Amino acid sequence: MERAAALALCLNLFISVAVCLEIYKDPSQDAEARIQDLLPRMTLAEKIGQMTQAERRVLDYAAMRDYFIGSVLNGGGSVPKGNTIQAWHKMLRTFQSGSLATRLQIPMMYGIDAVHGNNNVLGATIFPHNVGLGVTRDPDLLKRIGAATALEVRATGIQYAFSPCIATCRDPRWGRCYESYSESTDIVRNLTEIIFGLQGEPANKTAGVPFVADSSKVAACAKHYVGDGGTVNGINENNTIIDYEDLVKIHMAPYFDAIAKGVSTVMISYSSWNGIKMHANKFLITEVLKKQLNFQGFVISDWSGIDRITSPSGSNYTFSVLTAVNAGIDMIMVPFDYKSYISELTRLVNEGYISMDRIDDAVTRILRVKFTMGLFESPYPDRAFAKYLGAESHRALAREAVRRSLVLLKNGQEGSEPLLPLSKSTSKIIVAGSHADDIGLQCGGWTISWFGSSGSITKGTSILQAVRNAVSPSTEVIHERFPQPGFAKSQGADYAIVVVGEPPYAETYGDNLNLTLPLEGIPTIQNVCGEVKCLVILISGRPLVIEPYLPLMDAFVAAWLPGSEGAGITDVIFGDYDFEGTLARTWFRRVDQLPMNVGDPNYDPLFPFGFGLKTNTLLSRYCLTFKISR
Repeated sequence: MERAAALALCLNLFISVAVCLEIYKDPSQDAEARIQDLLPRMTLAEKIGQMTQAERRVLDYAAMRDYFIGSVLNGGGSVPKGNTIQAWHKMLRTFQSGSLATRLQIPMMYGIDAVHGNNNVLGATIFPHNVGLGVTRDPDLLKRIGAATALEVRATGIQYAFSPCIATCRDPRWGRCYESYSESTDIVRNLTEIIFGLQGEPANKTAGVPFVADSSKVAACAKHYVGDGGTVNGINENNTIIDYEDLVKIHMAPYFDAIAKGVSTVMISYSSWNGIKMHANKFLITEVLKKQLNFQGFVISDWSGIDRITSPSGSNYTFSVLTAVNAGIDMIMVPFDYKSYISELTRLVNEGYISMDRIDDAVTRILRVKFTMGLFESPYPDRAFAKYLGAESHRALAREAVRRSLVLLKNGQEGSEPLLPLSKSTSKIIVAGSHADDIGLQCGGWTISWFGSSGSITKGTSILQAVRNAVSPSTEVIHERFPQPGFAKSQGADYAIVVVGEPPYAETYGDNLNLTLPLEGIPTIQNVCGEVKCLVILISGRPLVIEPYLPLMDAFVAAWLPGSEGAGITDVIFGDYDFEGTLARTWFRRVDQLPMNVGDPNYDPLFPFGFGLKTNTLLSRYCLTFKISR
C-alpha cells in the first residue's frame, strides 16, 4: 500500500509538473510568453492549419481535427439549418470540439460579416448601414452600436466580426459605397470608435497590439486595406490610381486610428493600387502596415482573395499562394478547397520558396489574437448571451440611429409653408411606393443573405407599420405600392408619404454607372406628388439622380438603408424629434460629374457635403430653392 501511494504521489507530481511546463495553457501568463511556449511545439502542419480559414459548409469535426483548421467563416446566407441560436451553438460546438481534439488543443475562431448588426441571423437587430451612420458623425453612437453588435454576435457563439469597413468611398457608383461612412476621411477616422464597442476599451494600450476585453466582446476587423473606396469609376475590385501621399491621406489614415484602438485583424482589399493587386502588395502589407504602423494583429485575405492575383480564373494557384503569403497575409480565407491551399503552402515551405520565419510570423500573430481574446479559456458558445439577440434595448438603439441618420433635403415649395412635421391627426393619408412596406428593401444588402432580398425576411417594423402606429386611431391610412395616375387625387387624402429606392445589392452586383431611381420609383413620384402634397423618402445606399423630380416634391428625406427599425423614421417626420443629420456625402446633380467630392475644383453639387435642414429652418429652405433654380 505504501509503495502504491508513493507511485500515485509521483504520478500526480509528474502530471502537475507537465501541466506547469505547458505555459501556453496558463491564463496567468501574458500572451507573448504563451506564444513563445506554444510556437516551438507546433509542427508545420499545425502551423499551416492555423493559417487556414474555411467555409462552414465544407467542414466537420474530422476536418477540424485532422487539418488543424485555425478559423471558420460563413459566407452571406450560409447558415445552419433553421438559422436559430440553438443551431448556431450546435454547429460551433462541433467545430470547436474537433479543434480541441487535436494534440495541442488550439481553439478555432469563427468569423462572420456582422456589418450592420449580426445581420445573417434571423431575429437579430439590423442597424442602419454605414452610409447612414456616417451622417450622425457621432463616435459615441457608433461605440454603443459596436457593443450591441458584439453581444448579438456572441449570442450565436461567434467570436469574430468582419467589421468595421473603414473605406473612404469617393465615388457612389461603387457597389459597396453603403459600407462606407463618408467621402470624408476625417469622418471615417472619428467613427472607428466602433472598434471600442466591438472589442472593448483597454485602460493601457500598447500601439498596434490587438485587444479584446472579455467574452462579451468580439475580435474586430478593419477592412479593406487599402484604397478600395477610390477605384476608377467606382468599379468594385478595380484599380485605385493615386500617389502614395494621397493614398495615405485619404484612404490609409483611418487604419492609423483602428490600429491605435487595438483592432485585432485587418482584411486586405480585392482592389489594386496603381496596377498592383493588394493581395500581392508586400510593400503596403509588410513594410507599411506591419513595420511602419507596427500592427501586431493578423492580416487576413478576403474571400478567395488570393485567387484574384492570377485573375480572372486563378489559374496559377501556386503563384497566388506564394505571392500572397510572402506579401504578408497571415490567414487565407480559402474558403472551399482548403486541402489544395494547405498542400500548396506545405510544398512551398518544404521547397524553400516560403521561409519558416514567414510562417512563424503569421502563426505568432494569429495566436496573439487568440490569446488576447481569451479564446483558450472560453472556446465554446455561452448560452447566457442568447438573450441579447434582437434585445429590445438594441432595437431602441437602432431606432435612435435611424432617426439621427435621416437628412432633410427639402421642406416646402417656394412661397408655401413647410410640409414637415406631418400631422398625426389628419383624416386620411396615402402611403405609397415599393419600399413602404418591405423590411428587406429597407435593410438592403448583407441582410440574412449576401445580396439581401425583399419581403419580411426578418423581424422588424416597416415604414408603413410605423406610420400606422404613429398616427391617430381615427386616421385612415391607404397603402398603394404602385399607384396609377389619378389614384392619389381620387382618394381625397390630406397628404402622401412616398417611399421609393434601390433594390438590395452587394459588392460588384451593386456597381452602377447611371444611378437612376429604379423599381418604379419615378412613375410613383410623378403619379402621387403631382396630385397631392407629398413627402418623398428615399431608401438607398448612396445619392441617386433626383434633381429632375425634386420640384414635384413638397418634402424630401434621405433615409439611406435604415435597417429593421422603421419607427425611427416616423419619430422624426411626425415631429417627435427634429432632423439632426447632415450629408456625409456630396449629392451630385448628374453622373457625368462623378467622382465629385467636397473640396474639388468646380464643385457644383445638388446638395453640398454637410447640408441638412431642420423642420423649422425656413432660411435654409429658401437658400435651397435658390440653389436648385440657379
